[in-house]
Amino acid sequence: MNIRRWKKAALGVIALGLLVGSSAWSQSSQKATKPLSQNEDPRLIGKRDINKRQWNFYSLEREVQLGRQLAAEVDRYMQILDDPIISEYVNRIGQNLVLHSDAKVPFTIKVVVSDEVNAFALPGGFFYVNTGLIATADNEAELAGVMAHEIAHVAARHALENFTKTQLLSFLQIPLIIFTGGGYYGLGQLIMMGSDLGIYAAFFKFSRGAEKEADILGAQYLWAAGYDPNGLLTFFEKINAMQKTRPSSISKLFMSHPPTPDRIAVVRDLIARFPEREEYIITTSEFTKVKERLIRLQGLHRRLDEKRAPTSAPEERGRPTLKRRPPSQEPPPEQGEEKTGAESTEKSPAPQERPTLKRRNP
Repeated sequence: MNIRRWKKAALGVIALGLLVGSSAWSQSSQKATKPLSQNEDPRLIGKRDINKRQWNFYSLEREVQLGRQLAAEVDRYMQILDDPIISEYVNRIGQNLVLHSDAKVPFTIKVVVSDEVNAFALPGGFFYVNTGLIATADNEAELAGVMAHEIAHVAARHALENFTKTQLLSFLQIPLIIFTGGGYYGLGQLIMMGSDLGIYAAFFKFSRGAEKEADILGAQYLWAAGYDPNGLLTFFEKINAMQKTRPSSISKLFMSHPPTPDRIAVVRDLIARFPEREEYIITTSEFTKVKERLIRLQGLHRRLDEKRAPTSAPEERGRPTLKRRPPSQEPPPEQGEEKTGAESTEKSPAPQERPTLKRRNP
C-alpha cells in the first residue's frame, strides 16, 4: 500500500513539473513571438511618425538653424580631425545609417580629436565622433551602433523636446520677474539666467525614456543598414566594463546615462524579434585600415609632442594633435597602403575588400 501511494505521489510531482514547465515554455514562446510595434519594426522606418506625441515648438527649419549655431561653437572650441581618409570613412558610415533612419534633416558629420570615448549629435543633424570612439570599437558594427544611437536622438528630436520644456519653464517664470520688484528683482534675474544656462545642458542630458527610445531606434537603423545589431549590445557591455577599469576614458555624457542592464535586456529582446536576415555586416577591411591609420597618427604626433615638451607650455604638453603634416614630410607609405593628401583626391580609391559577414543559423 505504501509503495502504491509513493508511486502515485511521484507521478503527481512529475505531472506537476511537466505542467509548470509547459506553462513556462508557453510564456517564453509567447514573449519570443511578441509582434513588433510600429516604433519597433525596422521595416516601417521612414513610413511612420515617431514624433507625433511629442511636445515641440520648433519647425525642422528652426531646428537646423539652432543646430548650426551650436555647431559653430563646437567647431570653435574642439579640434576637428584634418585627415580626409578617416573623416570620409566615418562620414560614409553615418550617411548610410541616416539613409536608413527616420531622420528628416541632412547630417553634417565630423571627427573630433579626443581620446574620450564619445559621440554626440546636435539638433539639425550636426554630428561629431571622437577619435577615442573609433580606437575603442573592435569592429565596424560597434562603431556604427554608437552612431546609430546618436542619430536616433536627432530623428526622435529629443534635444528639441528638452528645449521646449526648458522654454515652458521660462514662460512660467515670467510672472515671477514681473511681480518681484526692488531687492527681489535680482532673484528673478538669476532664475532666468539659470534657465538660459540650462538650455545648453538640455541638448545633451536625456531622460531614461529618451535613452531607451534611442536604443530601440538605433538597433533598427543598424538592422536596416545591413549591420549586425548586436554590435550595439557588445559596445554597451564594453562601456560597462570600462566604467570599472578606466572610467576617466569615458565621456561624462556616457557616464551620465550609462547603458544599464535593463536597457541592454530591452535591446536584446528586440533584436531577437527582428525579421530574419541571411547576412549581417560585422566589420570590413576598411575599418581595420582606418583604425590602424588612426593609431599610427596618434603615435606619430605623441612622439613629436614629447620632443617639443621642454619648450612647450605646460598646459600644451601631451595634447593629442592629429593634423597631417605636408606631403613632403610624411613618412613613405607602406606597401599596399592608401596615399593621402593631394594624391588621394586626384586618384580614385582602390576597390574595397569584401566585408566580413555573419550568417544567421537556419
